Amino acid sequence: MSKSLYDTLGVSPNASADEIKKAYRKLARKYHPDICKDPECEEKFKEINAAYEILSDPEKRKQYDQFGDSMFGGQNFHDFAQQNFQGGVDLDEILRNIFGGGFGGFERAGGFGFGGFEEFAQPDLDIHAKITIPFRTAILGGVHSITINGETFDVRIPAGLKDGDTLRIRGKGKAYQGRRGDLLLKVEVAPDPEYERVGDNLYKTIDIPLKTALFGGKIKVNTLEKEITLKVPKNTKCGQKFRVKGLGVLNRKTKLKGDLYLKANIILPKVEELDPELAKLMEERLPGGE
Repeated sequence: MSKSLYDTLGVSPNASADEIKKAYRKLARKYHPDICKDPECEEKFKEINAAYEILSDPEKRKQYDQFGDSMFGGQNFHDFAQQNFQGGVDLDEILRNIFGGGFGGFERAGGFGFGGFEEFAQPDLDIHAKITIPFRTAILGGVHSITINGETFDVRIPAGLKDGDTLRIRGKGKAYQGRRGDLLLKVEVAPDPEYERVGDNLYKTIDIPLKTALFGGKIKVNTLEKEITLKVPKNTKCGQKFRVKGLGVLNRKTKLKGDLYLKANIILPKVEELDPELAKLMEERLPGGE
């Protein structure tokens, strides 16, 4: 079954509504008679608008997907358009006869009595804004409250969000003729005093007592998700890293989690707090110095 309406806009039959809208706007800018002075641009422009009028309407698109170009008397859409979009023909009437009902504004979109491109184009109802999200909410997911244009509402934050990601909030854009655009939030993740993110991995510095570092042992460590027990081997050095698998960041594409790296910071006791005999013995026996 021919899909020449999709060919007209240069999209696949599986294209989303957003992809169809984007393709239409690109072509409309290219072929609008106020921009393109080639005589063929006017007819091409009408053809693009007619295709968009059908594919942007869910019911009309459903009918077209079912019957294809058979709705145009067996012609492909380009030939149908060339034959019918001539001599001031009422395009709305043509499409009404095909699909039933009215298109309510096709003449406005397809005609040229309004002058410039801005007045023919479908208005962009989306709102673009920036949002700063707490580090831990971005890693674990959750809910974050925002205020846009005087309206306060909660936004669901998916786990694994990172700087530069965009959240699309449906129906929170501008309103026009019964339609609502979306709110597009560009994300900035606030820094955290304990954790650093590198890709899908997290890094955290932990304090380890000198005795545990020298002779080994176990310490409790709080992570973003739970408390864990870390086994510290003998002779642990300052700056040494320990890898904890699966306690990093969720990758939103692969659905796999990175790792958590714990960096050792050896805590030295104050000499004044040591047992005097131990302090004297350490001073005499510890290697190094003169």
